[in-house]
Amino acid sequence: MNQQQLIELISLKLRVIRLEKEYSQQKMADVLGLSKKTLIQIEKARAMASWTAVIAVCALFRESEVLQATVGGDPLEVLETIAHDGIDRRMDQSMGGKVWWRELETKGRFRLQQNVISQHFRILDEEHYRWYSSFDEDEAWHRLEELSGK
Repeated sequence: MNQQQLIELISLKLRVIRLEKEYSQQKMADVLGLSKKTLIQIEKARAMASWTAVIAVCALFRESEVLQATVGGDPLEVLETIAHDGIDRRMDQSMGGKVWWRELETKGRFRLQQNVISQHFRILDEEHYRWYSSFDEDEAWHRLEELSGK
């Protein structure tokens, strides 16, 4: 998944995310810092949300079931991975990947997983802390080798 694909996905689901929260168009526009006219254009698929609006949706509606189902889990993780072209440091604790993740390999105390929707990779430790995220499969396998050799 890349930035444009995420913009398209969020743009297509924006109305459903708004309705899930039971917000009026005006309230949603105010929350996202958009004009009501722009929000309507996005909801009617006449325009795409801006990258900034997508970031706001992912941050402010992180707990949305619609949003999580659209991106395959934590929207901020997908957003961060795209924006920073991968993440390579110990991050927040995850739920361990039971729903949106396919286990690829376990080496030592680390395991490599792939998101079934966005297709990005991540490495978790045995306590479910995320150490690495990337869309680059070869780099993910290489990083798993490095981490498990520590």
